Amino acid sequence: MFQKFLGIVLFILGTYLLGKNIVITTSYIRPVWGDALTVIALVSLMVGIISLLFFYSTVGGVGWIFIGIGLVSFLFVGRLIIRPTTIWYFLFSFASLTAGLKLLTSGRRIRF
Repeated sequence: MFQKFLGIVLFILGTYLLGKNIVITTSYIRPVWGDALTVIALVSLMVGIISLLFFYSTVGGVGWIFIGIGLVSFLFVGRLIIRPTTIWYFLFSFASLTAGLKLLTSGRRIRF
């Protein structure tokens, strides 16, 4: 029980620290197809996440394709800004995210 709670705390901490340096804006660059690509990016990310979470056994691979299309669309439009960060900050946040996910899914001790 304690390991699941610790996993949730580490997962939330890692997600917060990684997400703190990502800014999604709607008025950064306005190309001709900007609004349509933003809608495509958001919808494909939502479809990909829903298919991975709820329908993984039937259409799991398609979910990753939708997530990839969404991320590429965000980068193409230019409305996803990633702030500069140090490698130690990124390493700590990603390690806490993955350690929390490992504790949540397996419930076993983390071996480094």
